[in-house]
Amino acid sequence: MAAALVAVFLVAPTLVVIPLSFTEYSVLSWPPHGFSLEWYDEVLTDPTWRSATMTSLKVGAGAALAATVLGTGIALGLSRGRFRGKNVATIAILSPMIVPVVITAVANYFVFVKWGLTGTAAGLIAAHTVLGLPFVVVSVSNSLSRFDRNQESAAYSLGASPLFAFFTVTLPQLLPGVLSGALFAFITSWDEAIISQFLSSPQVRTLPSLIFSQISSGVDPSVAAAASILLAVTAALMASASLVGAVSRRKRSS
Repeated sequence: MAAALVAVFLVAPTLVVIPLSFTEYSVLSWPPHGFSLEWYDEVLTDPTWRSATMTSLKVGAGAALAATVLGTGIALGLSRGRFRGKNVATIAILSPMIVPVVITAVANYFVFVKWGLTGTAAGLIAAHTVLGLPFVVVSVSNSLSRFDRNQESAAYSLGASPLFAFFTVTLPQLLPGVLSGALFAFITSWDEAIISQFLSSPQVRTLPSLIFSQISSGVDPSVAAAASILLAVTAALMASASLVGAVSRRKRSS
């Protein structure tokens, strides 16, 4: 009961934006007045909001794909490799989960300025890939800890190449961990605002970055509508990740 009350206390302030997004007033005020879908219509039809949403989707998909491919390979290397500095490498790979995001944002900005990647989708994808990478590594490593390598050995003994054995034996069993990691990598990119603020431009900006800019210049209910959409997508993806984990546990138990 206490845990539920703490959870409600932490989540409730975030959920306040949902009823605010349906207000009839042109300014945010509590309690909301009336009921209107005007602000959702504005977010979905206004070119600025629509462009930011599409950028977030593209950057999130690109970052999730890159983080999943790299993270799966890194997890395999860390799990099976025997080399000096393995612990240091593990700490370095997982450091984006620990280092304050603003420090990462400043570092990315100064490096990406020299590379000409600021204000580009490629720069945002690269930066968000680094943020999502640890989630994939942890998720896939967890799946690898329960993987029976004798099955790979059996595939090799039957003449399978390492690549064929990976795609037909290893990857199918690691798939729940890979999918969970990919979902968390996408969520990390979808919700990220600080790095996006440093690397975005008026032509290329993500939805969280645009929300932050709108709040800085003056709040209207369209910001609440955009934030509600952001929350809804995040909640759906979190539920999907939980479902993947539940299905995986059920398969193992059976």
